[in-house]
Amino acid sequence: MQYYSTNKQSPSVNFQEAALAGQAPDKGLYFPQSVPQLSKEFLQQLKQKPKSEIAFEVIKNYVSNTIPEDVLFKICEETVYFDFPLVKVTDDIYTLELFHGPTLSFKDVGARFMSRCLSHFSNCINKKIVVLVATSGDTGSAVAHGFLNRPGVEVVILYPSGKVSRVQELQLTTLGSNVKALEIQGDFDDCQRMVKQAFTDDKLNNNIFLTSANSINIARWLPQQFYYFFAVQQWQHSEAPVIAVPSGNFGNICSGMLGKAAGLDIQHFIAACNSNDVVTRYLNDGLYSPLPTVATISNAMDVGQPSNFVRLQELYKQDFKALKNVLSSYKVSDASTEETVLATWKNHGYLADPHTAVGIKAMQIYQQAHPGKKGIVMSTAHPVKFAELMQKITGIEIEKTEQIKELEQLNKQSVLMDTNYESLKQYLKKM
Repeated sequence: MQYYSTNKQSPSVNFQEAALAGQAPDKGLYFPQSVPQLSKEFLQQLKQKPKSEIAFEVIKNYVSNTIPEDVLFKICEETVYFDFPLVKVTDDIYTLELFHGPTLSFKDVGARFMSRCLSHFSNCINKKIVVLVATSGDTGSAVAHGFLNRPGVEVVILYPSGKVSRVQELQLTTLGSNVKALEIQGDFDDCQRMVKQAFTDDKLNNNIFLTSANSINIARWLPQQFYYFFAVQQWQHSEAPVIAVPSGNFGNICSGMLGKAAGLDIQHFIAACNSNDVVTRYLNDGLYSPLPTVATISNAMDVGQPSNFVRLQELYKQDFKALKNVLSSYKVSDASTEETVLATWKNHGYLADPHTAVGIKAMQIYQQAHPGKKGIVMSTAHPVKFAELMQKITGIEIEKTEQIKELEQLNKQSVLMDTNYESLKQYLKKM
């Protein structure tokens, strides 16, 4: 499998080269030259297959011969070792809970897969590998845990000061070892801009080998397809599901739509957005007009310029009509998010974190216009990560998990930094 840049100004590369580079030299994102079609036999037997075998079959053609199959299978086993239960919320809405991994976030899958791939590839690099990642919340904690103590790799995480939850910050800043946290005095877009600038700094890259663990990296983006196969595996209705995805940087939903292109039976997708609604507006009027990031209570989705949306456009060959046939999008305000959290708890006994609540509300809007449709909401984070907010909305105190109790005994370790790229550059040069 070869990967080309979405800007089409860089040479094609294999999986190893794309994963190590993170972003193409022309600043585009790597995209597979073709979408491997899964066999009818595999799809028909989906319900009987173990998760590790599903993951391996889905990803092997993307990885091709860059990782031996026995090593790749072990990576898949270590990536999807935890549960992904499909839970009924109402007669027409289910959630696929993606937060049963080590950091209570859906991003554990991509981070674990990528960390093991880069560790495998590190032997062929004669410079220090530094994973540089910007996070609006859950990415950083998943990456930190996934890469912790992995040989041959250092990790630097940029996060916006005061704009992640307390638990998210603890997960980012308490690990130490090969994981360093930079607390940026700005928003997520500032963090992402600084990271992108570092990747295009030739002098810096001559000294250290930089790669990204954001979903712009194919090794983090591609394994997110697994969720959608696990969802369909557990689906018991005769008609294919509609799937709503809380969307920020658009890596998750884009991977699901890639799975559909490979043959997975999914009827329609919904991009559930908070007030950062550039894609919602685009699907309404055909104009892509990013605005500055708006801070919301669903903070991991606070992305004003979603990097991965270009991959969606690439998947549908820049055909706006074709994209609209498979994708809807709705904006959900903070007030509506809180109302949904409370109503879902009161009426159905299901506690949804703010991101999942955005997905539930978007699904409800879609179902009002399409009566009788049943759907799955990707539940992306455990509500305990937003315990104070959840208690304020519902009045109930969420019991802390063992992971959270252990985190609270650790000391925060972070470096406060302004949004000037030179500050980041000097820090990296001293590593």
